[in-house]
Amino acid sequence: MEYQINPEPEAMDWSAVAEIFQQVGWGVRDPEDIRRAFAQSSLVCVAQDNQGRIVGFGRTVDDGRYYALLVDVVVRPDAQSSGIGSRMVRMLQECLVGYNFITLTAAPGKESFYQKLGWEKQTSSYIFPKDEKQRREHCA
Repeated sequence: MEYQINPEPEAMDWSAVAEIFQQVGWGVRDPEDIRRAFAQSSLVCVAQDNQGRIVGFGRTVDDGRYYALLVDVVVRPDAQSSGIGSRMVRMLQECLVGYNFITLTAAPGKESFYQKLGWEKQTSSYIFPKDEKQRREHCA
């Protein structure tokens, strides 16, 4: 497995990234919209198999010093539970040493993955839900 931090955007197969989002149940996303979102990210981590296919990715949005947010940590379903996601999260965390707050919003049902990596649930974080589905999935 090869892992890269901030790979060249031109080398990324954005259609493959969109397909992985769909495979994990995160809906249909336009490859060009994904490319633009990743371009606005501070860090992008990509995992590729021996054939160069993207099998996982994750990224951060941050202010460069105080606050960082891990987003879109995703691994293809057929490659999950193989350590790929854990490795990507650790790599991103290592790049964020010194930040005051590093946070994330776990996908529903994936909380234990992050807890195994040492992440702890916050008591004071909030979300402004965009719709009822998000309210059901993320609000107490």
